[in-house]
Amino acid sequence: MKRISILAVILCSCFVLAAWAQQEEKGLKKVPIPYSNPTSGAQMYKNYCAACHGPKGTGDGPAVEFLKAAPPDLRTMTQRNNGKYPADRVKATLQFGTGGHAHGTSDMPIWGPLFRARDTDQNVGKLRAYNVTAFIESLQQK
Repeated sequence: MKRISILAVILCSCFVLAAWAQQEEKGLKKVPIPYSNPTSGAQMYKNYCAACHGPKGTGDGPAVEFLKAAPPDLRTMTQRNNGKYPADRVKATLQFGTGGHAHGTSDMPIWGPLFRARDTDQNVGKLRAYNVTAFIESLQQK
């Protein structure tokens, strides 16, 4: 199982690096993925999500100009889901992607394999996804 996770990270990294190589020509600065404490959803969001989704979740991060599809406004997820925050869908998107155009392609890494590879304890990867999901819930407009 650990070999599969490592292979998934390598493959995901290759796809991301290939896309970033094209984007670097346009002026996108690449930086290594920083370590974030798995208990801080806010810090993980800042380190992993804000470049595209923006610091407040509005979809206006500095990397937007390099994406094929604009990120959605994360603050309106509850409104777009009949008043219920779609926590399970958010967590699944972080861990497995969606098959849509923006998530799970070179535009957005699927964070699950990256989280699992970073932490030797698989539960820590799940904790990361849970805490980022909870932080995004805190961004929801009332």
